[in-house]
Amino acid sequence: MTAAPILRPTDVASADRRPLAGRVAAALLLAAAGFELALAVGAPWGALAWGGSHAGVLPVALRAASAVSVPVYVALGLVALGRLGRGRLRRVILRAFSVYFGLGVLLNAASPSWLETLVWVPMTLATAVSLWLASRPQVRV
Repeated sequence: MTAAPILRPTDVASADRRPLAGRVAAALLLAAAGFELALAVGAPWGALAWGGSHAGVLPVALRAASAVSVPVYVALGLVALGRLGRGRLRRVILRAFSVYFGLGVLLNAASPSWLETLVWVPMTLATAVSLWLASRPQVRV
């Protein structure tokens, strides 16, 4: 007869928080991918993106750049959910993008567009934090 493992409250809390962080990160990334896709196909939301320097529909070059970000955000969301990438590679990807989104917080805060700052500073901060939390090794019980 083997003894059941002893669980500490921190083990249970950590085990619950990490998958949730991945789901939160994936949801935020899906929202960002949807926004970028809308920009790419011509939504007049230029004041909310790329420094807010193009009110209305973005120029073709920026629309193309928005289109490129869509599959990147989707793939990163799959990594956050644990559907793509495993082990150390997954942790490195999530931590690298967490730092990337952390820098995005600073860039969005410095944007001349108050609308962009209002929307994207909290969004990029939440994404950075959730990616970092999702990168932490999961507790096996």
